[in-house]
Amino acid sequence: MAQFDLPLDELEQYAPDVACPDDLVDFWTRTVTEARATSDTPILKRVETGLTEIVVDDVTFPGFGGHPIKAWLLRPAGHDADRDAPLPAAVELIGYGGGRGLPIEHLQWAAAGVAHLVMDSRGQGGHWGGGGETADPVGRGAGVMGVMTAGIEDPHGHYYRRFYTDGVRAVDALRTLPGIDPSRVVVKGASQGGGGAIAVASLLSMVGDAAAAAMPDVPFLSHFRRAVQIVDSRPYGEITQYLSVHRRPDAEATVWNTLSYIDGVNLARHATSPALFSVALMDQTCPPSTVFAAYNAWGTPEKHIDVYPYNNHEGGQAYRFAPQLAWLRRHTA
Repeated sequence: MAQFDLPLDELEQYAPDVACPDDLVDFWTRTVTEARATSDTPILKRVETGLTEIVVDDVTFPGFGGHPIKAWLLRPAGHDADRDAPLPAAVELIGYGGGRGLPIEHLQWAAAGVAHLVMDSRGQGGHWGGGGETADPVGRGAGVMGVMTAGIEDPHGHYYRRFYTDGVRAVDALRTLPGIDPSRVVVKGASQGGGGAIAVASLLSMVGDAAAAAMPDVPFLSHFRRAVQIVDSRPYGEITQYLSVHRRPDAEATVWNTLSYIDGVNLARHATSPALFSVALMDQTCPPSTVFAAYNAWGTPEKHIDVYPYNNHEGGQAYRFAPQLAWLRRHTA
């Protein structure tokens, strides 16, 4: 494993010209508006975990199309929603192939006094970790195994239109709960979850409901053309495989057009929330140039990126908690 992408000084200035559809903002504002036309009411069911300092609720909330999306909500056990000051909160999206797992995998944020909603990923949860429980009821075309090419023929039917919208609706749901300060909700995640955090923060900014902050770690789902040019690993490799099979003249144009609506670089330009990124310079899953492309496009100068020169896609892992907690507290004070 070695550094294979651009040198760091070039990455810090890397601002590629990523093709952006003229109707990007209209596409996403209409998507969010349509999703919000369904019920806002989440359903909470208390879960007995044996823990004494943290309480856990099994949450079901309406996502894209009103589809039921599962989540865990973890909060400090001693917090009284009627008497105590409302809590800051974090919505977390999960990495590719994983699901919300088990509550005991997500204790640190609630232990720090932050309400923590861990969103299940529709149609995923079977590749690693503690699993997931949310189906994706929407059909798909002839895509490669995985979700990267699910619905690749049209941005309206692409998997990530639903996933990103689920994330927005997770924030909406959390903001309705007693004991949560709706003005102090941040979005976070790593890999697919980091790409989702970029998207959710950006979409919320587009519709005037900006998150208090965003914290994307080694994010996926940005600068797709660059990614497939320099790595052949999955998930980006699913795009390459699809195009290697679908060789008709219009297939490539169709793929890049669909992905232009999903691309984190195009979305990041519209973000207005403070952002704390991280990148690993030996990351062969989400190449550093794709991460810096989104970071450098971020729509507000209130941003920072932590660089891990000797790491692959694992990035900073547990070392991320302290700087993220400080960032959250700074922007939710």
